[in-house]
Amino acid sequence: MLTKGDDFPLHQTSEPIAFAGTDRNFYDRYFFNGTSPDGSVFFAAAMGFYPQLGIVDASFCVIVDGVQHNLRASRRSGGERLDLSVGPIALSIDMPLEVVTLRIAANDGPLAAELMFTGRHFPIEEPRFIRRNGTRLFMDYTRMTQNGRWSGWLSVDGARIDAASDWAGTRDRSWGVRPVGASEPQPPPQGNFNQFFWLWTPCNFGDRSLFFHSNDDGAGHPWNRRAVIVGDGGAGGGNEQHFDAATFAVDWQAGTRRIARMTADLGSGRSLVLNPTGPVFAMSGLGYTHPLWSHGLDHGPEPAVAHDSLTEPERGWGNPLAMHIQALVTAELTDGGSTHRGVGVLEQLFVGPHAPTGLTGLMDPAA
Repeated sequence: MLTKGDDFPLHQTSEPIAFAGTDRNFYDRYFFNGTSPDGSVFFAAAMGFYPQLGIVDASFCVIVDGVQHNLRASRRSGGERLDLSVGPIALSIDMPLEVVTLRIAANDGPLAAELMFTGRHFPIEEPRFIRRNGTRLFMDYTRMTQNGRWSGWLSVDGARIDAASDWAGTRDRSWGVRPVGASEPQPPPQGNFNQFFWLWTPCNFGDRSLFFHSNDDGAGHPWNRRAVIVGDGGAGGGNEQHFDAATFAVDWQAGTRRIARMTADLGSGRSLVLNPTGPVFAMSGLGYTHPLWSHGLDHGPEPAVAHDSLTEPERGWGNPLAMHIQALVTAELTDGGSTHRGVGVLEQLFVGPHAPTGLTGLMDPAA
């Protein structure tokens, strides 16, 4: 059960806020993305709290003219979990589960922004993610996901870009346990995981949203998979249809582990086709798998802020900073006798084998 309290970073376990506990790897995280209607501008942001590590970090990234600009910030939290600001990056929860504002103050880098997200429907609660590595807990978390519309503005190198109500995107809130901070000094006896297959595909259509995700093992068996279609109803409503037996198939870009086309059969006469159109966003901009700015690292007693950029070629397959990506896609949803066209993202992280799609080895490209 989700409540308004779940929109604040106060969770203690992977359960909703009513339940409490502690773990060194506990985290509480915000994520956002959004795009202009023509796909020429894509942005993403994140903020994570790590109560047991005493750290909070945040990031904001924008792709414009083919270049991904990254802003990252980190500070020690002092145990305070309602200060939703890290350096120039700040969030405000204007209406819990409905409206959130992201602000990027002017700084010594190229990015600034004031962007308001308004939800199209009540958030979707994804199935709880639980994964063990032998006897050691690897993941145990809950995530809520919500599509919405953006308004406001952002600027890159002083050039202002206004976001109108036709700018669509997704936000999520996740909390629980997964590896954060410095690597643990004693890995499990059998070693760390060498297989992880992850798809996540939030899509915005004219009057409805679709969410599909899958975590599979090496044999292709899903250990966490769900598809949901939800109609617009304002952030307080929207009818949800859940599909627990969805299946998918992918075509690979030759010589890579990137998807050229994905189809999904949701069941009950509903199907989905996703075609990447660009741009490709490197999730390392938000800290994922980044060697220096991964989530929860301590950057010292003073707040730290850093800027960098990645060109389109630098976000190509083969760069370790671009193995975990979100690709902007066109989406086609067949729902009974109707066809709906929209846009979304196709998040991809594939490590190790996956028999149904032909992946072998640790990072061997698809045939």
